[in-house]
Amino acid sequence: MPISLRGKTWWCDFATPSGKRIRQSLGTRDETQARELYDKLKAERWRVDRLGERPSYSWDEACVRFIQEKSSKKSLEDDKAKIRYFTKFFRGRVLGSIKRDEVQDAVAKLEGRTDATKNRYLTLASTLFRLAANEWEWIDKPLSFRKKKEPSRRVRWLTKPEADRLLAELAPHMKAIVQFALATGFRHANITGLEWSQVDLVQKMCWIYGDQAKAGEAIGMPLNQTAMQVLISQLGKHPKWVFTYRGDRLRQRAREGFANALRRAGITNFRFHDLRHTWASWLVQSGVPLHVIQELGGWHSFEMVKRYAHLAPEHLRRHIEAIDAQNLNGTISSHPHRIDEENRKKKKALL
Repeated sequence: MPISLRGKTWWCDFATPSGKRIRQSLGTRDETQARELYDKLKAERWRVDRLGERPSYSWDEACVRFIQEKSSKKSLEDDKAKIRYFTKFFRGRVLGSIKRDEVQDAVAKLEGRTDATKNRYLTLASTLFRLAANEWEWIDKPLSFRKKKEPSRRVRWLTKPEADRLLAELAPHMKAIVQFALATGFRHANITGLEWSQVDLVQKMCWIYGDQAKAGEAIGMPLNQTAMQVLISQLGKHPKWVFTYRGDRLRQRAREGFANALRRAGITNFRFHDLRHTWASWLVQSGVPLHVIQELGGWHSFEMVKRYAHLAPEHLRRHIEAIDAQNLNGTISSHPHRIDEENRKKKKALL
């Protein structure tokens, strides 16, 4: 069949008059709409091959297709917000007529936004034009953009005294989730959405499913004593949700209570997500290897974990001391007791 259902989305698979195979998502779950899109696509490909025509697609059509194909993307709502911004400049425009400088100028008009945020807008535009050129074949070539240099990623973590002050200011229901965050490194949404079905108190394990994890992969977390104590304190409060407030699941209101406690504790420049940074930082300072922290935290990229490496410079010492064995110019000894003996002789000569 020229169209088929894969998962919940219809796909097409056909050969053009020139023999090129076209196999792609039609971006819809409706069979009737899928057939219409397939017929339109096949007719367009015929005109391209037989008549040398390239259909003109608009910015709006590209945005619709992008959203359809990215329907399962976790950050789709953020992408939609960026698309709405760009649409103010390019609504109704033929996609191939949009120039790189026009996109750069539109991003430059973003007021009060950091260079990092502006780069995210350019990344979305770059992705859309790349798809239009390389996969959809709607334009001849993709657009590339000049991005701003970004500072190193922000890492803010609590010292132990700061953590103690914060915990002392939190209401009981908030104290529980903050303690659990510090014990596990889980994100806010993973904590407030945690169900008892994801917890095994006997095996001392907790799971975050792949569709709940930012990296899209399931996370299995062995529970330490602190996390176990928090979970045990929540038993019997709700049949489904682990963390509750007044008998119901904790939601965004948890952030308000957290912000108020931070203010009372005198802690500034700190967000709930920084509890995750605190968890990772404390582990690094305790000597836990970075690759272990990556696995525990469910980070997809090792680069995300390397930002914590500077907190444990001691792990470099044993490697840099290997140079001592080279005895450079006869002035460096590989044996500490020889250095001590030489120092004693020098001191004695001065007396």
